[in-house]
Amino acid sequence: MKKVRLGKLNLLVPSIIAGCMRLAECTKEQMIDFIHTALEEGINFFDHADIYGGGKSESVFGQALKADSAIKRQDLIIQSKCGICKGYYDLSKEHIISSVEGILKRLKTDYLDILLLHRPDALVEPEEVAAAFDALESTGKVRYFGVSNHSPAQIQLLQKFVSQPILANQLQFSLPVSNMIAQGIEVNMESCGSIDRDGRVLDYCRLNDITIQAWSPFQLPDWQGCFIDSPKCPELNNTIELLAKEKGATSTQIAAAWILRHPARMQLVAGTANPKRLKEIAKATEIDLERKEWYQLYLAAGHILP
Repeated sequence: MKKVRLGKLNLLVPSIIAGCMRLAECTKEQMIDFIHTALEEGINFFDHADIYGGGKSESVFGQALKADSAIKRQDLIIQSKCGICKGYYDLSKEHIISSVEGILKRLKTDYLDILLLHRPDALVEPEEVAAAFDALESTGKVRYFGVSNHSPAQIQLLQKFVSQPILANQLQFSLPVSNMIAQGIEVNMESCGSIDRDGRVLDYCRLNDITIQAWSPFQLPDWQGCFIDSPKCPELNNTIELLAKEKGATSTQIAAAWILRHPARMQLVAGTANPKRLKEIAKATEIDLERKEWYQLYLAAGHILP
């Protein structure tokens, strides 16, 4: 398993993350099998959120940890997210701390390795976030911190008050959903791809040693489904299939390898509940895409080169 450095830490983590969003309906036995499959592939990094399955994903994961003595907590990197409520966002000190308490209880663990703020809260008071982070760190309940779906300016505002480094930013990224690449290529143009929709978040994260975690890596825009084998993307899938055949890989592995090829050294969040598919995605770290091949895929996804 290919490793990348997490943020500014001297901590190497797998480039594939086991996303746990779809695991809410797993039985305890299925969850144990999923965790063991991930570990066998070198994936010891598990991504949760308190809203996944209404907390059930964390609960079943915690049951699996408690039931199987072969799974050692110290061997796992467990990340979760908080801040999304029904009908509103809440990054107040009180909500962050109470959310972590609930997360730890469901996961049946004493600490989180990483806590991410799930979505920007328009009413956020960064001083409250700082106070929450200090309290959680000082009590040993959270070791490291990051954000999800945040812009550079929002991160800067938090970092003005927060003493802990922001280590990660979880962002939607796939071949079709890659404006953060397009805006860096279509500079000084009037094309759609030149529009800066996120404050140049890709460059900002690279400049500030913030690891990008790519979520929904196989999704079309606007939740239209997976682009792999989709009739909506004939040119992209033809190009993927040709490269897959040349490299003895699957289409999913080529699509994942495209993300991992970027020099930002991103992590890919594999949001599957299927152990076989997780094993398939893990093999993407063994695929080397040449520069020309990377651009072929980019163009096939509908982007342009000026």
